[in-house]
Amino acid sequence: MKPFDSIRSHTAVLPRTDVDTDQIIPARFLTTTTREGLGESLFADWRYAPDGQPNPEFELNQPVHQSALVLVAGRNFGCGSSREHAPWSLVDYGFRVVISTEIADIFRSNSLKNGLLPIVVPDAIAQALLKGSCQVEIDLQSQHLRFDSATGPIEFHFEIDGFAKHCLLNGIDQLGFLLEQKPAIEAFEKTAHGTSTI
Repeated sequence: MKPFDSIRSHTAVLPRTDVDTDQIIPARFLTTTTREGLGESLFADWRYAPDGQPNPEFELNQPVHQSALVLVAGRNFGCGSSREHAPWSLVDYGFRVVISTEIADIFRSNSLKNGLLPIVVPDAIAQALLKGSCQVEIDLQSQHLRFDSATGPIEFHFEIDGFAKHCLLNGIDQLGFLLEQKPAIEAFEKTAHGTSTI
């Protein structure tokens, strides 16, 4: 995973509520165990017409939303089954952040383990962001989201678990964290064996 510190990007806006994991990545694409290429299937049933061509009506196919690193979605994003492929597909597509007033717990946990930062914001901030694509700045170290709204600059301090923050900042997953501790673990084992009375 890439280390995550601060991001400056325009937003892609998906003003739909109750977007579940089967809409994020339909079940027929779950046969793979690798992350590469899943971005092509992100929101496949909305993103593509029956003939396989991009659906011009779908929000993320609009030019203004291309190359965005930040996805702003409606309430209750990521609900449904607990498929890890959902954050995989979002990250492979290019997103590093998802913002909503409500993000499903399992999806949120899976996201944090896979390099995707989920940010829960109050309704007033969500409504300002859902009005259209805008430039945002997200600083993970200070846990701040900043952007300019129609009524002036907005800054919001978001919450994140300390362990998840450490992993995102360092671009590691849980296994990577354990490997970081290997020298300390080996030193402890030597000390423990050296002082054993057994």
